[in-house]
Amino acid sequence: MHATTTLTRYDADLDGPVLGMPGVTALVEVLAERGVQFEDVLAGTGITPPMLRDARARLSHRQKMALFTNVQRLSPEPAIGLVAGQRQRISDFGVYGYGVVTSATFGEAVDFGMRHVRLAGPVFEKRFRVEGGTALFEGTPMFELGPLLPLLTEFWFSSIYTLMGKVLERPFEARALLLPYPAPAHAARYAEVLGCEVRFGAPVMQWQFDAALLALPLPNANPMMAGVCAEFCARMLESVEAEPEVVRAIKEACLASPSALPGVHEMAARLHLSPRTLHRRLEDAGTSYQAIADGIRQRLAAELLEQTDVGMDEIAERVGFSDVSNFRKAFRKWTGRTPAETRAALRGRKD
Repeated sequence: MHATTTLTRYDADLDGPVLGMPGVTALVEVLAERGVQFEDVLAGTGITPPMLRDARARLSHRQKMALFTNVQRLSPEPAIGLVAGQRQRISDFGVYGYGVVTSATFGEAVDFGMRHVRLAGPVFEKRFRVEGGTALFEGTPMFELGPLLPLLTEFWFSSIYTLMGKVLERPFEARALLLPYPAPAHAARYAEVLGCEVRFGAPVMQWQFDAALLALPLPNANPMMAGVCAEFCARMLESVEAEPEVVRAIKEACLASPSALPGVHEMAARLHLSPRTLHRRLEDAGTSYQAIADGIRQRLAAELLEQTDVGMDEIAERVGFSDVSNFRKAFRKWTGRTPAETRAALRGRKD
């Protein structure tokens, strides 16, 4: 069998605030446990300690490269990328992570992950395909990484291995990992952490596993909720390439945690802008911060109303309202109808 290749490309803008923080937090925490101070790891990056505890904070590729440069220079642990990757959690990835873990099969989880991986803050351009009985993940750096390539590669593969294990609720069994750089001094740690043969000095970056795993049913499958997550992610990002960078950054930050959207001053700080500059840029783009936030909440609420039987209290909480009556008022203001009326109308349209 030869499956169609899935290729995920990204804009390699080095200064746009488009990357998430989960991996950054894991790296800094592992270093702190080994006696390295937060201030030293973050020096010169523009990343502040409060951002490390905020899953919605964003940073640029340039900031991420500066951080990894510090990590590589300061770490007393040569396999820091492998160790930090083992700290990853599904909950760190918001709607994206929930969509992966609730997929019906492992193959659907891989497909969802590839289609929406932009939300996870990628550094590598990713490709997935099936050839015969072998499934292949491949990666290509989006820009020149130089001496940081091994560290970033270790962190990426260790993170994915950890997340796959959580999705499957069993160790992920790969056949081989091919890497395009010489074996480092700690090469033996790769096989220990990733559980497969590792071949250094290869012409490609490629992870091979048995394609039969793609048919495995997932223990936390909820196809209805996975569908809601997929539709929501796709609709929110379908025109992202045509949008101004500031709008895209806000949408991706909010999408990571729609139940706890930051205020405009907090969002401005995350984007390294003054509130006045943020307002001006959004005005130039023909929108406002409140309009973007309300649009995200409204779309997610509508998806949940139409596609699930989740109660109003839970929907209100998921879209950021502590009180269901305030949610009803806001939803009526957005749409002119109550949530209950909308649910009935949407379901009637499908019948």
